[in-house]
Amino acid sequence: MRNKKIGIIFLTLILVIIGIWSIQVKIGIVPLIDRPTRDLVEKLSNTAIFDVFRKITELGSSTFLIPFVVVMVIVLLLLYKHWFPALLFVSSIVLTHALNVAIKMVTTRERPSISVDAHAEGYSFPSGHSMIPMVCYGLVAYFIGRKLPSSTAKFAFQSTCGILVLLIGLSRYVINVHYLTDVVAGFTLGFLLLMGSIYIDKKFEYSPTRDGEKSNP
Repeated sequence: MRNKKIGIIFLTLILVIIGIWSIQVKIGIVPLIDRPTRDLVEKLSNTAIFDVFRKITELGSSTFLIPFVVVMVIVLLLLYKHWFPALLFVSSIVLTHALNVAIKMVTTRERPSISVDAHAEGYSFPSGHSMIPMVCYGLVAYFIGRKLPSSTAKFAFQSTCGILVLLIGLSRYVINVHYLTDVVAGFTLGFLLLMGSIYIDKKFEYSPTRDGEKSNP
């Protein structure tokens, strides 16, 4: 119970900070965390690290995610033999995208740089490449992880998905199409939506054999 309270307090604090950032970027003030972090981005430009993250960022772009989501819908239908996991997966991603666009339209923060090739157009806060992959790959980790045969395999798979989400989000900062606050806000909001989707799934008893085990009468 104490850990839960600490978690709620910490989450509330983070949301307050994101709220402050939103107000600041709306009125044209650069958040404090963004001021000293711009030099690092400039130093990474035209380096091997930049090139690696430029490739990683594609895993969070619509050109990759759209066919990936289609494939995962088919996989979830085959694995769970029920429509609910696939529907929750798709609807959560669509909702996350819509919320991301809505917040961007409110804050109207200009990007540090524009890159059509990197799918970096429009407004900047929060980062869609942080927010949407958090929900997309997070739900993949959750749904696929439940079907893996051992706790070790589940941990390895979910850890890999988590690292991938982290790298995709950071890639937007490294290639200088988002500020660091954009990425942090995207991660946080995406995580909240992910937890909400998992909560809904656990509450919706869509099958007596949802985990591959027959229930005892």
